Amino acid sequence: MTLVLRTTDHHVEPLPVLPAGSDPLLQLQYETQPPNGPGATRCLSHPPELSLRGIPVMCSTCRARRDWLLINHGRNVWVRCRCGNQWLEPEISRPDFDAMIAIPDGTTYPSVEQGLIALGFDGAFAGTYLE
Repeated sequence: MTLVLRTTDHHVEPLPVLPAGSDPLLQLQYETQPPNGPGATRCLSHPPELSLRGIPVMCSTCRARRDWLLINHGRNVWVRCRCGNQWLEPEISRPDFDAMIAIPDGTTYPSVEQGLIALGFDGAFAGTYLE
């Protein structure tokens, strides 16, 4: 998922589109490749409780203790709650994030807003645990 996180001022340009006259098979191959590089952002749903150095993570807004979305952009990892509260978590490194990913392929969303809405982390499910 290619995202621009609301916690940064960094703007990532969308991937370029191949010219309309190019080969349709090349266009399809290009469109189905997962985003990568410095502008790519990956998200991982983490339903169970999350403990960092033995201390359980809790949302400062709604006091939720589980059902997180972990967002990796570059070497930073953010934790996002269903209520929409999001914070940078320096205790989770990119290698830690990579170790949590069980399935390397996922769904690609064209924007932050569409991805967060589709995953239910836009604040609509505030106070609700989804299983």
